[in-house]
Amino acid sequence: MFYKDLVLGLVGSLLLIICVLVGVAFLTLLERKVLGYIQIRKGPNKVGLCGIPQPFADAIKLFTKEQTYPVLSNYLPYYISPIFSLFLALLVWLIMPYMVGLHSFGLGLLFFLCCTSLGVYTVMIAGWSSNSNYALLGGLRAVAQTISYEVSLALILLSFVFLVGSYSLLDFEVYQSYCWFMFSTLPLVLAWFASCLAETNRTPFDFAEGESELVSGFNVEYSSGGFALIFMAEYASILFMSMLFSVIFLGCDLMSFDFYLKLVFLSFMFIWVRGTLPRFRYDKLMFLAWKSFLPLSLNYLVFFAGLKILGVGIGV
Repeated sequence: MFYKDLVLGLVGSLLLIICVLVGVAFLTLLERKVLGYIQIRKGPNKVGLCGIPQPFADAIKLFTKEQTYPVLSNYLPYYISPIFSLFLALLVWLIMPYMVGLHSFGLGLLFFLCCTSLGVYTVMIAGWSSNSNYALLGGLRAVAQTISYEVSLALILLSFVFLVGSYSLLDFEVYQSYCWFMFSTLPLVLAWFASCLAETNRTPFDFAEGESELVSGFNVEYSSGGFALIFMAEYASILFMSMLFSVIFLGCDLMSFDFYLKLVFLSFMFIWVRGTLPRFRYDKLMFLAWKSFLPLSLNYLVFFAGLKILGVGIGV
């Protein structure tokens, strides 16, 4: 019986990873199409029907190109950090709240926070081990930004942990049967979305990849397979953040088609923001994290804690 469960878990995990990777492939196509239409031009439309096989053509091109290694780079960390980055981006998907109980363990939100915290190290090591000033500066920026916005992400999550009384994502569905959390906590929704943009290094917070001053940020020395893995990790984390947003604020019935429509719409929002907004100034980025989002999330944390204590006090 134990072996059957083990095999079933492995097969389920493999299917989940394959589905995420296919989703990442088509998210890149969606981004290129949407940005094309925002800029009043066509996106990819030459490969196959309407450019649909374009992501696979890109993958073949990237993985068959020659892999280059800077002579003075620290070879082992340089080689491993993109692999570890993608591994973390795929590992965090295990907290998907499936009713069949694939890996939906009780401490899902803590596991998510652990994985995102580890993600900082991959960026830092990638920037440092390349032995390039541009890459190191990009890595330092990305680490400072990610750590700053992780604080507000963690506090917003803790607010909902106080409200729901559980770290399991399955309980969020029970609490949102009649009313989504989005309607009762609108300021937190906006803070969460902006923090997700900063956490995944997306416009308007893409300082790690500020092309005008840093060439391409921490991944400047990477080419072919290494670059592709970093690229895939970023898009996998965008998809995951969209999924988590949908679970926490928009109800989370994974068995319904609506859930996946919400997920696609939120991924589209990431792209829409990229096509619309210019890059922030770096001091304003830090000001937003520490002077705006931190007080907001702390206030909600205290409010929800008081609400829970009051509910317990009057026997609700």
